[in-house]
Amino acid sequence: MGLQCPIVKKGDNIADIVINTLTSYIADSTISLNDKDVICITESIVARAQGNYVTTDDIVQFLNENNAPTDIVLYSPIMSRNRFSVILRGIARYAVNISIILNGNFDEQGNPNYGKNLFTGVDIQDYYKQIADEEHCDLTFEQMDDLKNQNEEDFFYRRSGKTWMFIDARCHNAIESKYTLKWLMSSAVKRKDGNYSGYNADYGVLGSNKADDETLKLFPRNCFDLCKDIQLKIKNQFGKQVEVLVYGDGCFKDPIGGIWEFADPVTCPGYTSGLFGTPNELKLKALADGKFSELSGDELRQAIQNEIKTKDSNLIGNMASQGTTPRRYVDLLASLADLTSGSGDKGTPIVLIKNYFTNYAE
Repeated sequence: MGLQCPIVKKGDNIADIVINTLTSYIADSTISLNDKDVICITESIVARAQGNYVTTDDIVQFLNENNAPTDIVLYSPIMSRNRFSVILRGIARYAVNISIILNGNFDEQGNPNYGKNLFTGVDIQDYYKQIADEEHCDLTFEQMDDLKNQNEEDFFYRRSGKTWMFIDARCHNAIESKYTLKWLMSSAVKRKDGNYSGYNADYGVLGSNKADDETLKLFPRNCFDLCKDIQLKIKNQFGKQVEVLVYGDGCFKDPIGGIWEFADPVTCPGYTSGLFGTPNELKLKALADGKFSELSGDELRQAIQNEIKTKDSNLIGNMASQGTTPRRYVDLLASLADLTSGSGDKGTPIVLIKNYFTNYAE
């Protein structure tokens, strides 16, 4: 169930907002809380409360402070305007030349690298070239095979006597190197006004979203500590031992457009310890159709309940679990929460999930 809460702004206390929201819903009997319930909080309100934003000029300053060459190769970036356009603008404001290397006809999220996007009607290469032109930077696109065998010495390309800095711009499975989007804005820089910009020590600009043409909202920081804090406050306030997670993109694919919604570096930047692990479940319909196919009614129910109570503690490789989904709890729960809250105008950045950890034998 999606829970509405006030619009979150910089400096707001997310833990207090969660407690106040739950209190309001419980007071009017809309919800109740039980042990093992899961409270999910979208990453965007956490980052907003933290004020975790950077500007294009912050990106320029970061590159300056790290003595980056002004000729830069970007390998296989996500081609979503929401995700990459502000990052590109910042790099283009710093660089003299940028070469974007494309790996195939689609990026890792399924966005087209060539031609007009089916849904937006935008030719993304033309759009990115326009951004580079506005920043007086020369941008070219190249096609290249997968660089999975690239070694550290090859990260700096020499072209026409110049040193080109290679930045792996993929969201997932990036080549192990210092120079990735995970590196970019991994530490804070001090602005001219004396204040420090946002940063993310774990993810850099991965998971960022466009706030406006000059500003990026970064992925939130310190989410594990936040989840523990909220869990403790709920225990003290309501006497219930719930689990808490901060969720980003769910990991699911649009069957029509072919777009993977998973454009954040992880589904959950933070969660409580009870959410570690993967399901260890039997396939109930396989038991009903197979081992217990001759049974029905209460006799079938009792047989399946006994099977659950006596199942192995680890069903990996056991055909009794065939067809179940042995993915991490946090990835499954984040997908469920993301689908529930959506990204539009529902105004439900907090999601309550009940009965997820109960089973047929309870």
